[in-house]
Amino acid sequence: MTEPAALAWTANLAALELHAPMARCHDLESPTMLVFDLDPGPPATIIECCSVALDLNEVLQSVGLESFPKTSGSKGLQVYVPLNTPHSHDHASSFALAVGQLLAKQRPKEVLVEMNKKQRTGKVFVDWSQNSRHKTTIAVYSMRARPRPTVSTPITWEEVALGADGEPPIFETADVLDRIESQGDLFAPTLTLQQDLPRARS
Repeated sequence: MTEPAALAWTANLAALELHAPMARCHDLESPTMLVFDLDPGPPATIIECCSVALDLNEVLQSVGLESFPKTSGSKGLQVYVPLNTPHSHDHASSFALAVGQLLAKQRPKEVLVEMNKKQRTGKVFVDWSQNSRHKTTIAVYSMRARPRPTVSTPITWEEVALGADGEPPIFETADVLDRIESQGDLFAPTLTLQQDLPRARS
């Protein structure tokens, strides 16, 4: 969506928040990316999400997968794994769940994968279900409908580490424009990088 007319049409709908599926319109049955949506249960914040994301990245690297973090623009953090090769939503969901369960086993006091909101207090919920066929996740560079004009922003793993040390990565619209000017589009590789998820052992 780069044409001025398309952008004006979207703005006219007051569609400040744009949520996108993991698949593209030409093949909705094949996700091109996998997402780990890290959602903090208060009093946990994006700082705890950054800490969990660092461990998540280590797990992904151990199976040869490169991943790309971005803020949700709200209270959490997301980690994307580009696929761009044939996969099913079920495969992506089951892999995300398995990784989430591993993190929960390693850090039981800080991480969980259960949907029950009552259990999330002070923990980071690894929402693996965002990879389901009919789910959507906040799109990269989307603004959030909040009093403060925060944006879902791609960040580097170095910034994630800083976040885990207490410097939360939170960006507003002007910040994002400056970042693109100086760093380019950190999320661009997700469009072309081809990777395969491990298959379950039979």
